[in-house]
Amino acid sequence: MQGGKADLRRYSENLDDERNAAYLYDALAGIEKNPKIAAVYRRLAETERGHAEIWAERIRAAGGVIPDFRPSWRTMVVVWLAHHFGIHAVLPTLSSVEDGASSGYGRFPDSREMVKTEQSHAIILRHISQTGGGGMEGGILARFEGRHRAAGGNALRAAVLGASDGLVSNFNLVMGVAGAQLSGGSILLTGFAGLLAGSISMALGEWISVQSSRELYEKQIQTEKEEIDSTPEEETEELSLIYQARGLEEDEARRLAARIMSNPATALDTLAREELGINPEELGGSAWEAALTSFLLFAVGAVIPVIPYLFLDGSYAIIASTAVSGLGLFGIGAAITLFTGRSVWSSGLRQVLFGFAAAAVTFTIGRILGVSIAG
Repeated sequence: MQGGKADLRRYSENLDDERNAAYLYDALAGIEKNPKIAAVYRRLAETERGHAEIWAERIRAAGGVIPDFRPSWRTMVVVWLAHHFGIHAVLPTLSSVEDGASSGYGRFPDSREMVKTEQSHAIILRHISQTGGGGMEGGILARFEGRHRAAGGNALRAAVLGASDGLVSNFNLVMGVAGAQLSGGSILLTGFAGLLAGSISMALGEWISVQSSRELYEKQIQTEKEEIDSTPEEETEELSLIYQARGLEEDEARRLAARIMSNPATALDTLAREELGINPEELGGSAWEAALTSFLLFAVGAVIPVIPYLFLDGSYAIIASTAVSGLGLFGIGAAITLFTGRSVWSSGLRQVLFGFAAAAVTFTIGRILGVSIAG
């Protein structure tokens, strides 16, 4: 009986996941301006509805009741982000969710037939993300079943983790000097110094990383251009093999590769995307934009534990700083569930627990050192 209840709970959770996925893909189809890609999203939604019906039938067979559907808060947030920041801001997250679904289904014999479909969805999403929605014709994209490089940077994840780094590091710094019983003014100065130093360090590191990547990409593209000029037959064969590895028939793959290679500009752009995994129009993005973004994201998190010291002093400031930092940590933990699919409360409280544990250590060390220096 216990096993039956566990199965029924799993069926219900899978039904809810598939319904949310279908709702999300329908929403993306409505947002997407490219009609071919919108059609792909609609086909994905239809597949998810088919999966949902499978779970609904199993719930009925187990004597359960099909619940009314209401989109989850996570689904609504992703739709809102897609509306306001563009679909490509959420595609890496969706690809990760599909990968997670395939892994989850693979653990149970009664759902393993859905694993390949979910993996295919993840691959399609990664391809759309990388090519900007224009890398393949709709018919070919729908048949796309092979391997492909994962989409590059996840902007939403970077934003959450950047703010998390700023909050955790400066919260620990502030608590350390507060433990040493420095004056409120000294703690405030230390907090803003930590904010500035950390933000500059993050910005410089990001600038160097992105600029180095751009230079590497430029070199790789130049090498690819030289290979197209010197050995076009070999490059055509490579492109054909890439498409064959994705499931196209050999003749179709060769025709597609030959058509692309007939135009040197198209050939270089396609080979850069398909063979190197590089978007020639972006080359990893702007180094200055990445640096400024990292600076601001770190600063947003780092300023949270410092704010109470602008208005309070002594133990009141410490308590207030701890409280607002706890809220910030919980919010970051909740935001992380957009990528992990875990419970908001579980992830948020875990983030708070780890953040407070680290702060307690630095506060204690600060207190010991402060007493030793004063003595």
